[in-house]
Amino acid sequence: MFRFATPWFLLFVPVVIAAAWALARRRRRGDARLVLPQAGTRVRMAVSPWVRIERLVPWLRALVLILIVVSVARPQAGSRIENVSTLGVDIVVALDISGSMKAQDFRPNRLEVARKTVHRFVEGRSLDRIGLVVFAALATTRCPLTLDHEMLGQFLEQVDFAPRDQDGTAMGMGLATAVNRLRESEARSKVVVLVTDGVNNRGQIGPSAAAEAAKALEIRVYTIGVGSEGEAPVPVDYGPLGTRIVMQPVELDEEVLQQIAETTGGQYFRATDEDGLRSTFDTIDELEKTEIESRMRVVYSELFGWALLPGIGLLLVERLLLGSRLRRIP
Repeated sequence: MFRFATPWFLLFVPVVIAAAWALARRRRRGDARLVLPQAGTRVRMAVSPWVRIERLVPWLRALVLILIVVSVARPQAGSRIENVSTLGVDIVVALDISGSMKAQDFRPNRLEVARKTVHRFVEGRSLDRIGLVVFAALATTRCPLTLDHEMLGQFLEQVDFAPRDQDGTAMGMGLATAVNRLRESEARSKVVVLVTDGVNNRGQIGPSAAAEAAKALEIRVYTIGVGSEGEAPVPVDYGPLGTRIVMQPVELDEEVLQQIAETTGGQYFRATDEDGLRSTFDTIDELEKTEIESRMRVVYSELFGWALLPGIGLLLVERLLLGSRLRRIP
C-alpha cells in the first residue's frame, strides 16, 4: 500500500515543469552570445556535445526540484496488519462408540461414517474451539477444547469401538462429560453435538439430568440419532464359526433425544444414511455460525529518502557542471 502523507505538495510539480520549459525557451532565444555574421555559411562546424548537455540544464534543475517536492510530499509504503478476533463457538462432539455402531447400514459401518463426518465438520470451523468426548458404558474425553484441529483430527482417526467388557450406551454420562468440558467456557455460544444410535442403558447420570445441567450452563445440545429404521445388518462374532452379518432390530430412543434437544434449546435430527448424517452436520454448521470481528491497521514506512538523495545528487552534478565546463562568462 503506497501513499503520500502530504499530497498537496505535488501541486508544485506542474509549476516546476512550466518554469523549466520557460527557462529552456529563454536560453534558446535570448541568451547573450558572440555572433559571427555568415560564419555558418562558410564554415560548417560540428555541434559540441557540451552544447547539447547545456540545453538540458533547465530540465536537470527541474528534475531536482521535482524530486525535492516529491520528498516533501512524504511518500510512504504501508503493510496492512489485520487482527481477527472471534466471538466464536465452543463445540464438544459426544460420539457413541458402543458395539451397536458396528451396524453396516452405513458403509463400512456407522462409527466409521460418523468419524469421517465429524472430521469434515471440524475442518470447516477453523475459528472455533472443538473438543471430543466418546462414550459407551463409560465416557471419556479424547480431546479437550482446542484450536489445534490437526491434533483433533489425529484423535478422531484413533477412535475405535469400546472393548466388549465396556459395551453399552451411557448417553447421560457422555452428555454430562461434554457439558463439563464447556462448564468454564467464556464463548458466546456453547454447543454439544451428541451422536448416538442406541438407548441409554448404562451410567450413573441419566440423559434428563445431564440435559438440565446443560440448560443451567446455557449450553445448546444438538442430538443426532444414527441408523436406519426397522432392522440393520450387524456383524456378530460366533467364535470358532467366525463373524456373520445378522439383521437385528434397531433400538433408538428418539423420545429422549428430542427431550434433550428441547430442554437445551437445540434440535433433534435423524440420520438414516450417510448422506443424511452429512446433511445434518451441514445444518448444524449453518445454525452455529461463527461471528468474527476484524480490525485492520496499516503500518507505514517513510520513503522520502528515495527521492531526496537522488535530488541532492543531481543538484551537485548541476552545480559542478555550471561551475566548470558549462560555466558562463558574464
